[in-house]
Amino acid sequence: MMETSEIIKKVRKIEIKARGLSSNIFAGQYHSAFKGRGMAFSEVREYQFGDDVRDIDWNVTARFHRPYVKVFEEERELTVMLLIDVSGSLDFGTQRQMKRDMVTEIAATLAFSAIQNNDKIGVVFFSDRIEKYIPPKKGRKHILYIIRELLDFTPESRRTDVRGALEFMTSVAKRRCTAFVLSDFYDNQDFLQPLTICNRKHDVVAIQVYDQRAKTLPDIGLMRVVDAETGHEQYIDTSSSRLRQAHTQYFLRRQSLLTETFNKSNVDHVSIATNEDFVKSLLLLFKQRS
Repeated sequence: MMETSEIIKKVRKIEIKARGLSSNIFAGQYHSAFKGRGMAFSEVREYQFGDDVRDIDWNVTARFHRPYVKVFEEERELTVMLLIDVSGSLDFGTQRQMKRDMVTEIAATLAFSAIQNNDKIGVVFFSDRIEKYIPPKKGRKHILYIIRELLDFTPESRRTDVRGALEFMTSVAKRRCTAFVLSDFYDNQDFLQPLTICNRKHDVVAIQVYDQRAKTLPDIGLMRVVDAETGHEQYIDTSSSRLRQAHTQYFLRRQSLLTETFNKSNVDHVSIATNEDFVKSLLLLFKQRS
C-alpha cells in the first residue's frame, strides 16, 4: 500500500496528463466515435416541404390550425463503463512501464474524455471475481476517486476470469452503455459467448495491454520466471533459439485466437504494448469507429 501523500501526488500527475490528452487530442475524436443512445425530442416547428409526415405533432397542429412537426436531435449523454483487469499478470513490465500503469493512464484518459462530453463513468474491477463495482456518476471528484482506486486497489485474487466480468456487466447495466474492457486477456477460458451477448446489449470495446517480452525473449541465458497469477516458478534457458521461437509462436497463437474472438463477437479492439504510445493507438481506434 502506498502512503497517502504518494497517492495524492500520483493522482495529480495522472490527472494533469489525462485531462490534457482528453482536452487537446481526444475531444472531437471521442465525441464522433461514441454515439448517444438515439434521438431525443428537442422542439416543435412549423411543417416545411419535405418534412416526414410521421413527425407531425397533431396536438400542436390542432391547437394552431396549421401543421407542426417534432424536431429531434442526437441524445449525446452516454454511460461509460470501464471493466478493468486487476489480476496478478498486470503487475509486469520490462520496458517503459508496467501493464497496470498503462491501464491506469488509459482508463483515466477515457474517464476525462467521458465527462467532457457530459457522460457518466462507472468502473468494474475484476480478477477471477468481481473485486469492486463503482456505479456510474459524473464529475471530476468521482474520476479522482476512480484514479485513486486504480493506484491503490489490492485485489483479493490474482487470477483472471473475463467471462465473469462480462456476465456481471450484462446483468448490472440495465440501459445500453459503452463498455471498455482493459486487460492483457491472459485467460485460458473461452469468453466468446458472454462477450457476444454483452456486445448485443451494449457497445463493447476491448483494449489489450501487453509487454513486449510476452512476444520476444532476450538471449540472456538462464532466467527465473514466475507466473504472477498461479505463483508457479521455473528456470528457462533463453540462450536456446528453439525456446525463444516457441515462446514467440505461443504468443502469436494466443493473439490469433483473441483476435478471432473479437471478430466473431463484432467487438472493436486494439492491442498496445507497454513501450508504445497509447495515444496513437486510441486515436486510430476512434477514427475507425467514426
